[in-house]
Amino acid sequence: MTANTLSADFIAFSIQKQVLRFGEFKTKAGRLSPYFFNAGLFDDGESLLKLGEFYAHSILQSGLKFDMLFGPAYKGIPLVAAISIAFARMGHNYSYAYNRKEAKDHGEGGTLVGATLKGRVLIIDDVISAGTSIRESVEMIRQAGAVPCGVSIALDRQEKGLGELSAVQEVEQTNKMPVVSIAKLTDLFAYLQGNDSLAQYFPAIQNYREKYCIV
Repeated sequence: MTANTLSADFIAFSIQKQVLRFGEFKTKAGRLSPYFFNAGLFDDGESLLKLGEFYAHSILQSGLKFDMLFGPAYKGIPLVAAISIAFARMGHNYSYAYNRKEAKDHGEGGTLVGATLKGRVLIIDDVISAGTSIRESVEMIRQAGAVPCGVSIALDRQEKGLGELSAVQEVEQTNKMPVVSIAKLTDLFAYLQGNDSLAQYFPAIQNYREKYCIV
């Protein structure tokens, strides 16, 4: 499966599951976006398994070297579990960990759950908006004595962050590590151009892209 095929199949899958929707939605940045991606709507076993496989294939295609996976709470928790299962089905057994929002004061205690953070750690998330969860994850991983080596996300919206760089590019530059995505806004753009049934949404996304995104 090529990168182009993978992204197109993922976009089709996301639309089918109504995870990717078109209309008018307010983003965290206060912008009115003509589309919305909500990975929380991959809400059954079959779709979560398939999502994990999309992630695993995109990570393998990137050639990124890592030793384990980390999923920041909350959305990163089911994602990192699904991806580790997908990798195991492909013959790659990776350990994973995630964090709690609040420290546990009984039992094993602490904020981290799962495998001990060590070696090169790949961070898993759905999208990057302000990059807050990534910054927090990087700090936790470094405090544990491990090395954050990259980030894997589902969709790169390619929206500008604080300056002329996109939010994803800012994360890459600040943390000196790559961000791998299953699909980007440019892939969605191409998908809409080739799909007559979705052509009505193309002009609004084109306008949004020109105004808020890196082209």
